[in-house]
Amino acid sequence: MSEDIIPNTNIGVVGHVDHGKTTLVNTLTGVWTDRHSEEMKRGISIRLGYADAVFYRCRKCRGPEGLTTTPECTRCESETEPFRAVSFVDAPGHETLMATMLSGSALMDGAMLVISAADRCPQPQTKEHLMALELVGIKKIVIVQNKIDVVSHKEAIRNYEEIKAFVKGTIAENAPIIPVSAQKNINIWALIQALDEIIPEPSRHPEADPVMLIARSFDVNRPGCSWKDVKGGVVGGSLIRGLVEDGAEVEIRPGIQNLIENKTKWEPIITKVTEIHKGQKKVHVATPGGLLAIGTKLDPAITKSDMLAGQVLGHVGKLPPVWEKMWFSVKLMERVVGSNSEVTIEPLKQREPLMLSVGTAVTVGVVSNTRKDAAEVILKRPVCASIGSPIAISRQVGGRWRLIGMGTLIE
Repeated sequence: MSEDIIPNTNIGVVGHVDHGKTTLVNTLTGVWTDRHSEEMKRGISIRLGYADAVFYRCRKCRGPEGLTTTPECTRCESETEPFRAVSFVDAPGHETLMATMLSGSALMDGAMLVISAADRCPQPQTKEHLMALELVGIKKIVIVQNKIDVVSHKEAIRNYEEIKAFVKGTIAENAPIIPVSAQKNINIWALIQALDEIIPEPSRHPEADPVMLIARSFDVNRPGCSWKDVKGGVVGGSLIRGLVEDGAEVEIRPGIQNLIENKTKWEPIITKVTEIHKGQKKVHVATPGGLLAIGTKLDPAITKSDMLAGQVLGHVGKLPPVWEKMWFSVKLMERVVGSNSEVTIEPLKQREPLMLSVGTAVTVGVVSNTRKDAAEVILKRPVCASIGSPIAISRQVGGRWRLIGMGTLIE
């Protein structure tokens, strides 16, 4: 990572399982984002992965062919200069992990939709992920036609035509389609060019009260380490607005669950920031955009195994409200996508369980009331969110949670 350049844009990596998303991120960043033991065993992404990349421009090569992610030009081996850094959010492609992909979408400023040239297009989760991007309003999309090294030229052209037909009439209709081989490092310069042009740095609001969406949380201590060396829990995610300074007192909502007088109550957590890492660099102030990790004075037992994923961090008393039940507008799709049998979507019903994705939080709730184009849901796990926040709505179809529509928090 270049010392003086910090990631300012989050780019999602989405698509069907085994289409090469994690390999592509590894090619761009040098980081293998499947770190969880079960991911290594099964060869698929289960949790959100993230990694940072710096884009470099060759000082000698003319044109975009001199773009690379390494300090040395891959064409002429000349010195390069950094011009931009980005963070990649690698979302799982497996159908049972759609909720994880939706929670990751809250962090994304744009997305790469990865489609394998070796498979017919569209595959079920290719359809579901594109629909999810459309519903949550991610319009800046680059389509990556991966694995061109394992098909013939004729097959690659046929697959390209399938992709064009698939995205016609969707939010990605005019998105560039970049043929690459992540495995063989082919055409990566063209992908860098497309990402830089299609997904520019978004405008941020550093002057606002900070809001950080937490996507991961960790205990970074090694088993058996001395108590003198124990570090506090770490939270990872993205600051969507405002600034967080090293040493600041911060609040995390909804917080932790306590039993008080036989009643379950969620209480906010207040802690202190001990260190901030952004783009593999330690910084004193976290700025909006890009992914970051914040060290705290929290008991690591609270943060281990993503226990705080889906929560929100900010200044004490300045965070959005916590909702245990909420009304939201409802806009349902016509048919369920992502499964082989695309069933018609019926209106929401009272006492129906729903899975809701709000920010990076994923919670289950039961419909307690409905009116035209709106529903009230009692949540099993509360969420911290502002009025107007988008909500992805999923229902159980054929034993799986399937995305059925989108909502907006009303009250």
